[in-house]
Amino acid sequence: MKLAVTAKGPELDSEVDPRFGRAQYILIVDEDSLSFEAVDNSANANAFKGAGIQAATMISEKGAQVLLTGYCGPKAFQVLEAAEIKVASDVSGTVREAVAAHKSGQLAYTDSANAEAHW
Repeated sequence: MKLAVTAKGPELDSEVDPRFGRAQYILIVDEDSLSFEAVDNSANANAFKGAGIQAATMISEKGAQVLLTGYCGPKAFQVLEAAEIKVASDVSGTVREAVAAHKSGQLAYTDSANAEAHW
């Protein structure tokens, strides 16, 4: 399964970035092999508006089936839901730890955004 994990750096041992749309990096990780692609998210992170929507579109295009992050706003959540990408929020630790927690069933999926919209 392909997971998208927000990260403060481009490595598996980077800390999970609690922000989704404005995360520094988003790692697209194969849950079984731990092979990954680090996507520099600075274009979205520096966007005036729509960062979450753009990040959600990007991870959908990369084939992610699940997003592991700290916080996800309502507009991004709506795009993820439409793309049938499950969201586990309030995730912390390193990317490697988050992937392991997901693989072992320790993370629950959410059915709504857990951050306010930014206007």
